[in-house]
Amino acid sequence: MKDIRTLSLDQLKDYFMSLGEKPFRAKQVYDWLWSKNLHSIDEMTNLSKQLREKISEEYTINPVSVDQLQKSTDGTIKNGVKLHDGLMVESVLIPTETRTTACVSSQVGCSLNCEFCATARLKRMRNLEVAEIVDQVALIDKQSRLYFDRPLSNIVFMGMGEPMMNYKNVVEAIRKITQPEGLGMSPRRITVSTSGIPKMIKMLADDELRVKLALSLHSAIESKRNEIMPFSDKFPLTEIMEALQYWYQKTGSVITFEYCVWKDINDKDEDIKALIRYCKQVSSKVNLIQYNPIGDGKYDQCNKQAEENYVRQLENAGITVMIRRSRGGDIDAACGQLANKNAD
Repeated sequence: MKDIRTLSLDQLKDYFMSLGEKPFRAKQVYDWLWSKNLHSIDEMTNLSKQLREKISEEYTINPVSVDQLQKSTDGTIKNGVKLHDGLMVESVLIPTETRTTACVSSQVGCSLNCEFCATARLKRMRNLEVAEIVDQVALIDKQSRLYFDRPLSNIVFMGMGEPMMNYKNVVEAIRKITQPEGLGMSPRRITVSTSGIPKMIKMLADDELRVKLALSLHSAIESKRNEIMPFSDKFPLTEIMEALQYWYQKTGSVITFEYCVWKDINDKDEDIKALIRYCKQVSSKVNLIQYNPIGDGKYDQCNKQAEENYVRQLENAGITVMIRRSRGGDIDAACGQLANKNAD
């Protein structure tokens, strides 16, 4: 049977009118599905039993479930999330003293081939549906309340998959997450991270979702970035910059460049100078992300001196830079490590 959550509010109205019911029934069901994140038609208590039975004859709800939960020594929680067809993705709850962040997936596997990322080694099986994305967020919100006694505060689309390759569903999920009739979260607390697809960056700007944008950059030297992220040879840095400038012009929202520094790969002065030149072209800041090894030995974390050199030169150039330390590395929950590994 079809998942009732694939129906829009207007489609729900049409459905209930076809049953001889008043259109307001659609709003009641919509509220159960998207605001309360209910996973059982039988528990929609403001509907008659007869009506619930009628709906259940035609529709079902296919929620995600936690197949495996792992806790890091730093408090990070990784969820192995099972989908209705048996496929798996991973999502992560990242706590700090002041907030909790959900790192959610948008695809089963990934469409891209970034050399340093464990997820990229998985075959892309399919895109996640809108409800499957929203379920991850609702699930982590419940975990945040249970384990940290506070609601989820932030969402990052930095889990498995490239969000821009599942654009329609990601955007609709964000609408469900942010609308008052949904989870009611602020769009300003949502960051969409992309490896850089210019056309889709512009589209996201035009859709006026008021979310934040992060670009997985890792090198501002074209040839080097193409080695690190082979797919990027289709999307030159000049075209990406044009799209980022369009984004800022349309939204006024500062772009975050996500940047790992690796030993003997991008840890030289020439790499820093190229990054500074790139940053100067648009209102931006840099997150230097501590690399999380994936076991191949090719990409090694840079030494502290190289990291400090990046920070010093970026700050001297007037560019805001933050160092993002790894969280959840002991359970393969850190950035770049999500690959559906089983716990020992």
